[in-house]
Amino acid sequence: MIRKATLADRYRISDVRHAVRENRLSPASVAKVDQTADWIFANAAFWVWEEDGAIQGFSVADPRDGTIFGLFIHPDYEGRGIARALLPRACEDLRAAGFSVATLTTGPGTRAERFYRENGWEDVGRQDNGEIIFRKPL
Repeated sequence: MIRKATLADRYRISDVRHAVRENRLSPASVAKVDQTADWIFANAAFWVWEEDGAIQGFSVADPRDGTIFGLFIHPDYEGRGIARALLPRACEDLRAAGFSVATLTTGPGTRAERFYRENGWEDVGRQDNGEIIFRKPL
């Protein structure tokens, strides 16, 4: 079941975020991610896939800048179509905020890179840290 997350889900969302094998958080990024998550919980929406009492994945957009802030699936639940179901919810949040294009970044050579390419996201360049910048019309 896909639903909007509540603050009570925050710990379970963090569990998913920290369980992933790729795009792991560096100690330097934790504070920034937590700060953005605080704002999103207060002003926007996290979308979660919950089944059998467990949050198995989540998506979230940042409607301040038109980015997909996160799309993460717990490794135990990968390959079940959860990401394909969750990502459109985050994109819809950006569309509702007035954006016509969504942007996200991910590391090169990752499963995430393949996922975004296979789902119509266009590679438009690189960040200084080498991450790929993807865009997709909404």
